[in-house]
Amino acid sequence: MIPLEDNVGDIIGKAQRGLRISDTELAERARVSSQKIRALREGEFDELALLRVAGVLGLAARPLCELAKGEWRPEKIAEPDGVAQFTTHFHDMAVNAYLVWDPPSRAAAAFDTGADCGEMLRFANHHKLNVQLILLTHAHSDHVADLPRLREETGADVFTPAREPVPGAEPIQEGKRFRLGNLRIETRLTWGHSQGGMTYVVTGLDRPIAVVGDSLFAGSMGGGNVSYQDALRNNLDKILTLPDKTIICPGHGPMTTVGEEKVHNPFFAGKV
Repeated sequence: MIPLEDNVGDIIGKAQRGLRISDTELAERARVSSQKIRALREGEFDELALLRVAGVLGLAARPLCELAKGEWRPEKIAEPDGVAQFTTHFHDMAVNAYLVWDPPSRAAAAFDTGADCGEMLRFANHHKLNVQLILLTHAHSDHVADLPRLREETGADVFTPAREPVPGAEPIQEGKRFRLGNLRIETRLTWGHSQGGMTYVVTGLDRPIAVVGDSLFAGSMGGGNVSYQDALRNNLDKILTLPDKTIICPGHGPMTTVGEEKVHNPFFAGKV
């Protein structure tokens, strides 16, 4: 199973950067030493210190401690008929891309490309899928690295969030809808990590699917590089309000569900 994208140190660091809280300020407000803050980020487990730090950073303490002790990861999701995940390596990180298709008609959409779309293309050919759409969650290089090849090999129409233009892709706004056989695809703007991050909500399979890019990870979220507060708000309002059984397909790390993240994600537990 794909490892979690973030550890506790990553989560603390993302919250600190988002809130613009230095180690010194965090130590003062949490009543621990700056050395302890650094130790927590490096993986030391100290429950009392974590509880204090969580309170300052607006993180849910119990899920944070669960992650620190290695007591939680999302249950392994059996990919339903109509969904396939592809993980490739871009420099020093693993990145996900997805195919989602309508089983009766074999009409398919590719979501991002990852570093190398070769396995995705082989899968589509083997399963006789007709890839008609390429839908980009955002324009960061690890997610669009193999776009020219995927577009050329499939002949699919390419769409990108209007706030993040990509050569050869049609810009789309929130609320754009697509249809693939019996599937419906709705776009939701979940920016904050990037300027135009888009979530695609797919209905028509056995379970709803949300392809979220780097907006949300299992047990974490993308860094709020553009706006931390908007990243938090958009994830809460536009992803975690979906039905609990919705499968979340993130840009990094394992698949998860809305229900799992509402309970176990330190950024959001207890807030939905």
